[in-house]
Amino acid sequence: MAKNVPEVVARRLPRYYRYLGEQLERGVERISSRTLSEMMKVTASQIRQDLNCFGGFGQQGYGYNVYDLHEKIGEILGLNNCYHIIVVGAGNVGRAVANYTGFRNRGFMIEALFDNDPHLIGGRINGLPILDAAQLREYCAVHRPHIAAIAVPRSAAESVLTELEECGILGIWNFSHADLNCRIPVETVHMSDSLMTLSYRISHRTRDDNKGDEQ
Repeated sequence: MAKNVPEVVARRLPRYYRYLGEQLERGVERISSRTLSEMMKVTASQIRQDLNCFGGFGQQGYGYNVYDLHEKIGEILGLNNCYHIIVVGAGNVGRAVANYTGFRNRGFMIEALFDNDPHLIGGRINGLPILDAAQLREYCAVHRPHIAAIAVPRSAAESVLTELEECGILGIWNFSHADLNCRIPVETVHMSDSLMTLSYRISHRTRDDNKGDEQ
């Protein structure tokens, strides 16, 4: 990826990839920044600025080749690689992650889950084995997974993170309620934050609507 790319730009790339993929499925061959902006609710100028962080992809008055841009963004996102993933924690969140089948289409291969609950160890979720958490280091030494999803309670997240770092994991997908800091990349999923943001938007839209009625 290009150097010094703002985090906010990097976070928009998956949306570009998804929207372009939808256009490919519809048979669209070319798309303008204006059309893409209407779909994504981002200004055409912002789209051009974002894409210019990685080089020029379109031609003025001609737009973007949907297939080429989709492929290029996929490369930028590293989707031409295959990532092997383990899930630490086989509770409700871990099960939900393991049961989602769409990851494999993007090259994210979930291989196994780990837990310390004897009632879960030895079972399977979506065909994936639930292994004893005590086997984590041994498993990583043999299989060398790239990514670990942490789906354990907040109280256990830090110790699990430390162990995963020592196991050579390259990136953490964090579903615990803890904000984790470490030397490897961490992507934290705070589902409650999303709900609170939605609550804010609903609340303020309601207030704005009420103000409009009063005028």
